[in-house]
Amino acid sequence: MHFLPQGPGIATARALRKLACLTLAVLLPVGMALAATDTQQIERGRYLARIANCAACHTSEGGKPFAGGLPIRTAVGTVHSTNITPDAGSGIGAYTLAEFDRALRHGVARDGKRLYPAMPYPSYARMRAEDVAALYAYLRAEVAPVTQRNPAPQMRWPFSMRSLLAAWNVLFVDDDPVRTDPARGAAWNRGAYLVQAVAHCGACHTPRGNLFAEKGLDERSRHFLSGASVEGWSATNLTGDQVTGLGAWSRADIAEFLRTGRNGHATSFGPMSTVISTATQYMSAPDLDAVAAYLKSLPGARGEDKPFRHDAATAQQLRQGRFDVPGARQYAVFCMPCHGADGKGFARVFPPLAGNPTVADPDPASLVNLLLDGAVTARVGTAPADYHMPGYGWTLDDQELANVLTFIRGSWGNRAAPVPEAAVAARRKELAAQHPAAAGDASR
Repeated sequence: MHFLPQGPGIATARALRKLACLTLAVLLPVGMALAATDTQQIERGRYLARIANCAACHTSEGGKPFAGGLPIRTAVGTVHSTNITPDAGSGIGAYTLAEFDRALRHGVARDGKRLYPAMPYPSYARMRAEDVAALYAYLRAEVAPVTQRNPAPQMRWPFSMRSLLAAWNVLFVDDDPVRTDPARGAAWNRGAYLVQAVAHCGACHTPRGNLFAEKGLDERSRHFLSGASVEGWSATNLTGDQVTGLGAWSRADIAEFLRTGRNGHATSFGPMSTVISTATQYMSAPDLDAVAAYLKSLPGARGEDKPFRHDAATAQQLRQGRFDVPGARQYAVFCMPCHGADGKGFARVFPPLAGNPTVADPDPASLVNLLLDGAVTARVGTAPADYHMPGYGWTLDDQELANVLTFIRGSWGNRAAPVPEAAVAARRKELAAQHPAAAGDASR
């Protein structure tokens, strides 16, 4: 065997190789840990984006995900959702985390323009910094950039003056963290955070005052989640009222509804079907239970402490072919095959009308929409086949629709007010203006 001489150059090279290996051995786990942290943050952001339903508002019909352009109609004008893809020119690609945080939680864009609170920053103002950072990381790393500039807001004066929003924010935006109550337990506190901040339930389900601010931001207000009018629909009362709220629902009922869009009490329709299809069905089981725990803790906003009691008289009359009450005949022809003579429907397929909070709602707007235009249930992974309820605006005139709605709202123990013909006529006109073929033509 021949051995090469061990000169100082070779020894130095070997020492450097050992140092490099040692450095790699030290830094590789650190790098892997950082990569794992980044991945965890991005996945956390993906989950938050889903349950906050960002894509639903920031994606126009037929448009690219998160590129914005969806028209959002308000009482004072129309705004179009913004582009939140990482495009540098028209999206958030040039935003720093601090600038993104300012837009999300304070309603101020990178260029200093005030955002209209159609974007629910009054709710997001209470999000935790680590969740804002996770959402930012996800949008920057996982969403495809799209170059798309969206229409400017079309607001009536004086609401077209964005400078007024600075004062509005001072008056109505509370950026204090969601209140923690140690006595309530982990599930309640997690549910409070999700409902009040991330899922921004109050943006639809809390009534607004004269300046369009939500009348309450948490359970300390009797108005919080007590039901509201949103783009021609009535967002349901989520408090503990027995008839028009969730007083008769259990925690499991609420979780099932948010996961599947149906339970033994109701079936989703309209905008809520979209929320369930695109957002709440993806909530983890613990988060669904947390939301349910929080909602079940809310006292009734309307003081309804007597539970609904079913009355069989209407069912007997329908089965005997007695159609003396206006709307009864139309109900028998168009509604009874699915919802039954007793108004109980078929659980988790066709919802009950007897004791249904939507039927009992003082505002019949959602019912008018359903009868005019029909509805589609949520499409979820556990039940990918959705159900379609047909609309009857094409075959029933305004008075006939008002009659059948009044019949439903006054039968089987329901005690809601009649629906006037004028309400149906007005909504038919609005739908026709928005979608010319949507509301049908029953002028005959």
